[in-house]
Formats: sequence, structure tokens, C-alpha cells
Amino acid sequence: MAPSSRSGAPLDPRLTSVLAEVPVVASVVGSQPLRQFLTAPAKMCILASFAVGQLPQVVPALGRAGKAVFVNVDSSPGLAQDRGALEFLKDLGAHGVVSTRLSLIEKGRPLGLLTVMKVFVTDRSNLRRSLDAVSRGAPDLVEVMPAPIIGRMSAQSRGAMSPSIAAGFVESPGDVALALAQGAAAAATSDPRLWHLRRDQLPPVPPSALKRPAAPQE
Repeated sequence: MAPSSRSGAPLDPRLTSVLAEVPVVASVVGSQPLRQFLTAPAKMCILASFAVGQLPQVVPALGRAGKAVFVNVDSSPGLAQDRGALEFLKDLGAHGVVSTRLSLIEKGRPLGLLTVMKVFVTDRSNLRRSLDAVSRGAPDLVEVMPAPIIGRMSAQSRGAMSPSIAAGFVESPGDVALALAQGAAAAATSDPRLWHLRRDQLPPVPPSALKRPAAPQE
């Protein structure tokens, strides 16, 4: 099954190919898991907690290994939160950036960077703000956290957030399969064991798991 794009926007063809075999995005937090990611079949990563001085070595090396490299700008010590930082990452060979900041998402597209807007959905009012930010920023992907909240969102909200990456509490192949069944293009996790999970290895999702819990209207 190929990655789906739902109603929000089509999935960028570059991401479609990257996620075709392994629908898992590796959350690489710090340099320790780098070797595991380099040998894993997962093609896409989000680098977090890498100091700005580490990036000139890490980003090009991952690119040479055929990996799609996204940098979490918000969690890179020493990296400015401005256009100059995005130009720096582009020059290093990064494919895209991740941020909660609407201003950075808006600045990334003109530079040719793929953009991932990270949203934390903690309640209905936060969901409304997140939907508004996504609508304004028009990112290539939305990283929705925590992943279990997707099951409580309406089909309309899921569509407006798509294409999406489910992140947070993704701990098993079943969690990945459920996220995809709920419309996500991929699931993100820092667990290296899941960086080897191919689409043909996904477990079946029981129909009961796809039923949305009763909740007040959003």
C-alpha cells in the first residue's frame, strides 16, 4: 500500500518515494543512534538535539548514504530561528526542516526546503489553533503529537492535518499500522527496532481500533 495523502494536500512525490518501503520516520535524538539509522532500511530521519557545530558533518554524511534528512530547528542548540538558519541547512544538503513555528514553515518553502509543522494536540481549543496554523503555513507534512490523539479527531480534522506523520507513543508495529490506517502517511519514532519495519510486515488493524471514541464536537 502506497502512502496516502488524504484531503489536506497531496503528498510531495519526493516523500512518496522515501516512504514507499518503510513507512517509519526515524527520530534521531543526538548522535548516539546515528549508526543504527545508517544501517536501517528507513530512509527519512528527523534530527533533534544536534548542536549547530555537529550539523556540517552529520547532514552531508546522511545525504551521501541516501537518507532524506530533516532538521528540527527548534531543538538544535545554537541554530538561529530565522531565514539564515534555513539557508545554512539548505546549503548543507538538508531536505527539509521541522518546527512548531509558523514563521519558519513559511520561510522554508521559498528556499526549496520541504517543511514539517509539528503540532501538539492536547485539547479541542489547541486543535483549533493547530488547524489554523496548518492552514496558514501549508506545510508539506504535519507531525501530529501524540499519535493516539489521531483516533479522537474527526475525519474532517484528520483531513485538514494531512498529509501527516503520527509521532509520540509510537512503540510497536501495531502503533505504526494503526497510524497508517487512520490516514497518516508515516509514523515517527526514536525506537531503532521500528526503523526496520517494512510495509509488508505491518500487522492487521482490527476494525474496532478504528472506531472513534464518543466525544463532544470539536
